Amino acid sequence: MEIFAGILTVLFLIQNVIFFKYQRQVKDICRQLAFLIGNDTNMLITTDMRAGGLGRLAEELNELLLMRRREKGRYQEKEKMISDIYTSLSHDIRTPLTSLDGYFQLLETSNDPQEQERYISVIEERIKSLKDMLEELFLFTKLKNDSYHMELSQCCMNQLLKDTVFSYYDEWEKKGITPEILIPHERLYFIGNEQGVKRLLQNVIKNGLDHGQNRIQIRLVSSEGVIRLRISNQVEHPEKIDVSRVFERFYKSDAARSRTSSGLGLSIARELAVKMGGGLNAGVTDSEFWVEGVFKEIDIPGH
Repeated sequence: MEIFAGILTVLFLIQNVIFFKYQRQVKDICRQLAFLIGNDTNMLITTDMRAGGLGRLAEELNELLLMRRREKGRYQEKEKMISDIYTSLSHDIRTPLTSLDGYFQLLETSNDPQEQERYISVIEERIKSLKDMLEELFLFTKLKNDSYHMELSQCCMNQLLKDTVFSYYDEWEKKGITPEILIPHERLYFIGNEQGVKRLLQNVIKNGLDHGQNRIQIRLVSSEGVIRLRISNQVEHPEKIDVSRVFERFYKSDAARSRTSSGLGLSIARELAVKMGGGLNAGVTDSEFWVEGVFKEIDIPGH
């Protein structure tokens, strides 16, 4: 009987010790959680005791903390993006606005019809550049919105490329550029958005027109189920191009020559490619800067 009583006493003492440790560990978890919520730190909750579900509780709380930090990081990234947009946009818009004000004053004081016509032409060009900047800003912010959905369907890359390239012939002719265009006869299909592809092509081609020299090559090929579209052009100072940053928003290799550009063209092109399940890469080879779009080819019966 005494042995039995002794065993009960020992068990009671062990139970009390365990309960005491359990209670102390719960209080410690509460203390750590309060500290982590109130302070900006990368620390996580730690436990000395994992029995009784304490280990699982700590893991779940840590997962919630990590999720909260990821959400905070995304929020801060968006805040920085908005701040960068406002800063860059105000800087880029200031130049054409100042120019507009000057040409309007000249137009008011001029009595020469030829001068007036020239001033009006310049004013129209400045207004168009402002409109283009605002349109690109709107499209960029729309593409960065997680809720934006792009309608996708079967697209023929050959036809979209031909339609887009044809619209630039007058501009190439004005600059004395004869583009080298290599498009296969075989029709290449992929899942995409026609307007999105055209805008992607327009932005890449326009980038070549604005910053390239007297040569541009457009090559479309298909290999092992992948469509590759490469647009390359000669550049005067290839060493000034930071390839790792060309798709960053507002990146300009030569800010002085890019004052009428938003710096969003290639960023938008990459966002469009990603939205269509593809990708966009860039590089510099000798004196040529190239941008290559990659899309997954699909088979269309009867084509």
